Amino acid sequence: MASPTVAEAPSVPEPTTLRQDADVESSVGTTSSTDIEHVAVSDDPRQWSYARKTTTLCIVSLATMVSASASNIQNPSNSLIEANLNATSSQISWTLAAFLIIQGNFPLIWSAASEIKGRKPVYLMASALFMVGSAALALCQTIDVMIGMRAVQAAGSCAVMAISAATLADIYDTHERGTMMGVFFAAPLLGPAIGPILGGSLSQAFGWRASFYFLLICEVVIFLSFLILFKDTYRRERSLTYCSALQRLVTSKELIQSPNGSIIDGHESGKDQTQTQDIEKQLQTPSVTDSTSVITSTPGLDDVKLSIRDINPFPPYFRILSRKNNVVILIANGLVFGFTYCLSYTCSRTLANTYGYKAFPIGLVLLCLGIGSIFGSVLSGRWSDRVLAKMTEANGGKWEAEMRLESSKLAMLWLPPFVVGYAWVCEKHVNVAVICILLVLIGFSSIWMYTSTLAYLVDANPGRSCPAVATNSSFRGSIAFVSVLVAVPLQDALGDGGLYTAWAGVLVGMELLVLLVLHKGASWRRESEERELKSGN
Repeated sequence: MASPTVAEAPSVPEPTTLRQDADVESSVGTTSSTDIEHVAVSDDPRQWSYARKTTTLCIVSLATMVSASASNIQNPSNSLIEANLNATSSQISWTLAAFLIIQGNFPLIWSAASEIKGRKPVYLMASALFMVGSAALALCQTIDVMIGMRAVQAAGSCAVMAISAATLADIYDTHERGTMMGVFFAAPLLGPAIGPILGGSLSQAFGWRASFYFLLICEVVIFLSFLILFKDTYRRERSLTYCSALQRLVTSKELIQSPNGSIIDGHESGKDQTQTQDIEKQLQTPSVTDSTSVITSTPGLDDVKLSIRDINPFPPYFRILSRKNNVVILIANGLVFGFTYCLSYTCSRTLANTYGYKAFPIGLVLLCLGIGSIFGSVLSGRWSDRVLAKMTEANGGKWEAEMRLESSKLAMLWLPPFVVGYAWVCEKHVNVAVICILLVLIGFSSIWMYTSTLAYLVDANPGRSCPAVATNSSFRGSIAFVSVLVAVPLQDALGDGGLYTAWAGVLVGMELLVLLVLHKGASWRRESEERELKSGN
């Protein structure tokens, strides 16, 4: 049954409440103050048992770890691949470049699809694509096929990067999200850390194709886990994509007929209403004002038929970018990610060229970066939630998304000095043990920053967490691509000392951007919300 809408009668007797459609009621809540993230839904994922939530967290974390390891698992085998496939160094570089670009930007497609079909179908489709890419890579005979299949593999692997954070937002409320984000991000950090070790040992024992067979086997396990154990966390009532479609239906149909027979167009009846974010207020249970009122039906969620506009991933992308606070944080996130990718890439060259290390020892040294990142991710998430809780209590129980960034100040003091220290330790060829210690500290402090800023991005975009994370993936992937392209020329020209002293200056600028959002983000968000309200977006 659809939700009834009534016209205003000449006189206003005591109102009588009509029964509301269940679909609309669940999508808009019972009070006008309900926000999109806390709309009442059936089988609320945030009310699931601890065991089911933990199972969901483990599955998406495992999937993310395998996907992340795919980015650099082939690095120790590059010389073997080059010899076996008669490839040039430039062509080998393109296997990495193709992976980075696709992995960074294809999540826009997966993000849009997950807001239409749900999380689980997208996970299954992407996992199948990853398996196809991995199998083709293990069997390929030419470098051209390898470049293409690395792009296919990246397209399949990147879905979990974008959608997993949105999945956690589906099942965890704001006050616990920072902790769980920290736990979750230990997985994609562990993947790149152990990737070179796995790739080097497998290649040494069985040949370079073994790395891709290993990824294929892992992905089969992940596919079955999603198919059998994973329960979809997506609820369309909490999706702004679906609410936008519902809003357009409400305002495009003739909803109200007055007693004298005149028709009130849906556009006219809705023109003074709020935008999609306030759809709860528009569809509250109406009151009967006169028995002569003619009641017609408004569409519920079951009536929503999504259009090309809804499927198009770029409007949500540009909507995220239309807010200044988002753009500034996205740039900061991209710089952190670009730095860490440049660090792991150039560190491998330094250890090989200066210290004479082979693939497996290089992987062991790089593991230090991953270990620091894992500890930093877990601890920073807990610290972020603790700081947020204290600030919310001090603010009379009211919270702002910008409070999430307060916890990042602790890492700001240490990250640039650690980077400068690493720069000159490598430049002066100090014992590798010192490099290992500095890699742990850099990993710890850099991910401390990243965990807080990513959690802020999710908190600052309620109902749009998936497009926000996908946009973040696009920014960080593109900046990482550029950083990898310029890393070797700059390292050769400036040395490790000059290169990472320059990176320390860039990271100081990144920290200033975070502080800017901390102090100006709330006013920027309110300005954006008012602008969106006026434009009806």
